[in-house]
Formats: sequence, structure tokens, C-alpha cells
Amino acid sequence: MKNIMKSLAAVAILTLISCGGKEEKKKDSIQIGQKPTATETPKEEPAVTETKPSETIDLTNKGVGPIKNLELPAEIDQAMAAKGMEVYKTKCMACHKPDKKFIGPAPKDILKRRTPEWIMNMILDPEDMIQKDPLAKALLIEFNGSPMANQNLTEEEARQVLEYFRTL
Repeated sequence: MKNIMKSLAAVAILTLISCGGKEEKKKDSIQIGQKPTATETPKEEPAVTETKPSETIDLTNKGVGPIKNLELPAEIDQAMAAKGMEVYKTKCMACHKPDKKFIGPAPKDILKRRTPEWIMNMILDPEDMIQKDPLAKALLIEFNGSPMANQNLTEEEARQVLEYFRTL
């Protein structure tokens, strides 16, 4: 019985010794043809700040659609803006809040980021814009693939909504 106990103790000690204490040393040198790993060569990565499509300023792109040129008067037409606000409330507010991101981007200050033509074309034919305009495609991605619904507004209604945007 004593021999069995000594044998079990010896096996237990050998098991503990063989399992613990081994530690592999890393080589600090780089072999020819071997690329350094991130842990071997610490690098400072420059901070990449990518502008979101909804915050991108593009005042040259007129978009794809029927509106090729639109000159806005200096004065806001308050009557047209009031009609635009009504159209906006009934057709657009389900997805767009005037001053904050919701399902779609906020229209506040949109004319500081987009041309009037681009805005009108997006209102009038969002499907074609998403197909052919790179900025509209990027917005679709930013807003989780939620495409803008075509509300089948007339050019006059779209112009009224644009005038309302000028008041925001």
C-alpha cells in the first residue's frame, strides 16, 4: 500500500511539473520575407474621420431627374412655404423630422449641403436618384437601406416643400 501511495504521489508531481511552467519566448527579430505583426511594430494610426453622406456638402451635384436648373429668389415666398409645410406634414413627416435625424435625414439647412435641383429631383423621383446618383446611394446605406418613398408630388408641390425647407 505504501508503494502505491508513493507511486501515485510521484505521478502527481510529474504531472504538475510537466503541465506548468513552460513558456515560449517570442523572437523579436523579423525573418526575411516575414511581415511584422501589429504587436511587433506599434504604429500610430492617423485618426480617420469620415463624413457621413447626410453631412457631406455637395453644392455642384444637381442629381438625376427633370430639374436641370433652378434659381431661388433671395426672398422667401412665405405663401409658398406655408403650402410646402402642409405638403411636408402630410407626405414627409412620417420619415423626416425637420431638425433631427429620424428614418431619413433632417431637412434643416439642407440647402447648405445640396443644390435646389438635387433636392427637387430627390423629392420627385427618389427611385431613379437611388439608382443613378452616388450621393443618394450613400444616403440609402447610411439610413439602413430605407429608401425614400415616392410620394408622387408634382413639380409645384416639390417646389413648395423646397421653399418650406428654406424657412427651417
